[in-house]
Amino acid sequence: MNTQQRLWRILAVIVLIVVCIGVGYSLGIATAECPSCEGRTTSETANLPTRDPGPNPERSADSDRLLGQLFSRRESDIQVSGSGTVSRVLADDEDGSRHQRFILQLDSGQTLLIAHNIDLAPRVNGISMGDRVGFNGEYVYTEQGGTIHWTHHDPDGRHEDGWLEWHGRRYA
Repeated sequence: MNTQQRLWRILAVIVLIVVCIGVGYSLGIATAECPSCEGRTTSETANLPTRDPGPNPERSADSDRLLGQLFSRRESDIQVSGSGTVSRVLADDEDGSRHQRFILQLDSGQTLLIAHNIDLAPRVNGISMGDRVGFNGEYVYTEQGGTIHWTHHDPDGRHEDGWLEWHGRRYA
């Protein structure tokens, strides 16, 4: 193999790497939520302000569509992200691990029970009806629309970390 062929192969590998990185960023795989959080643990970044990208109707519609499909298929144990409006604040579930609970209504009209483990993540203090809340957690089918749990970090590192976002802060 001559020098020119080697250079073309090196160039092809570099282009392939750049394309893979670009695809990773566009899919959200290779991005950091908070560049200033590098080197910190999830619990240390739980209450740091997040960059609020503002409303994104397309992302919300995609999320609502997925959650509607999961509901109609009665599927469970699927990691999802989305946002909704608080329609009801419920009493904490004190049985076993403590969970802060509230009902979110999606833009599609579907309702979700949010069960946020406050033994593993900070409580979202002051949440009230009409507040917009973002979430990342595990969907479980219920006849009422579904439950989102795992909205916290996994101390054992075996499950994808979840979170809630409210008023520009992430609770994990």
